[in-house]
Amino acid sequence: MRSSFQNFVLLFVLISPLAGQPRIGKCDVFPSNNIWNTRVDSLPVHALSNAYIQSIGAQKKLKADFGSGLWEGGPIGIPFTLQTGKGVRVSFQYADESDAGPYPLPLKPPIEGGEASDGDRHVLVIDEKDCKLYELYAARKAANGIWSAGSGAIFDLKSNKLRPSGWTSADAAGLPIFPGLVRYEEVAAGKITHAIRFTARNTQKAFVWPATHFASSKKDKNIPPMGMRFRLKSNFATGQFSPQTRVILDALKQYGMILADNGSDWFMSGAPNEKWNNDILRELGRVNGSQFEAVDSSKLLINAGSAEARSK
Repeated sequence: MRSSFQNFVLLFVLISPLAGQPRIGKCDVFPSNNIWNTRVDSLPVHALSNAYIQSIGAQKKLKADFGSGLWEGGPIGIPFTLQTGKGVRVSFQYADESDAGPYPLPLKPPIEGGEASDGDRHVLVIDEKDCKLYELYAARKAANGIWSAGSGAIFDLKSNKLRPSGWTSADAAGLPIFPGLVRYEEVAAGKITHAIRFTARNTQKAFVWPATHFASSKKDKNIPPMGMRFRLKSNFATGQFSPQTRVILDALKQYGMILADNGSDWFMSGAPNEKWNNDILRELGRVNGSQFEAVDSSKLLINAGSAEARSK
């Protein structure tokens, strides 16, 4: 007999486009041949895989850095909104590597960590009309209504164009944040069809495609560079995990995850949602670093300025 959740998943798979091409609202989340949406389960293991795993932590646990409820007064995860407002100018700390805008920010967009957060304070806005993604790092709105941020980036969700080489984004790797988030709707649909964003404490002073930026002074070649792709080993048994958790684990085997920022080791990014079951998400802690391997995705590269991936 199916559980109520399994019945819900079956129904959602039948009616939801999320079971195929990643979508948000009326928009595809980048073309189907974008590297974020490309499977890597058949690609070779990277020559420095063991060194990278040891650097991040072979015995450290995988962590879902998202969930329901609050943590230190803010939502758990990186929120986003499809609500847009009048385009506003934003002043940037790193203006020479930021897109000038304007940014269609609603009056009160959700901020990572909440209004009082002193963390990364990401703001993610998707404009369904033009299918554009607007992302800010360290975003703040002053009492006079003027916005400032550390950096900002605008991505055309219909395009594979990358940031200029050497440019940051709202993320350290110069990549978009939203396409790497685990969203509840995807798990409910029974399928995640894109790579997942994750962080590590130690990263190399280097980046590999599709990343365009680094945020480190460390030159040790045994430390992973920004943009490195990892996947869960194919022989990792998932039968004892909950159905929701298996959706995430299957995605980690098929699409893997991309190192996109400095942060806690093996922390996967996702969007907060009150429907998440935090106890079930904690099952991911039964996976440790030794069960991953770094992937050599260089054969998928067509053009260094594009996220288009070669067909395997």
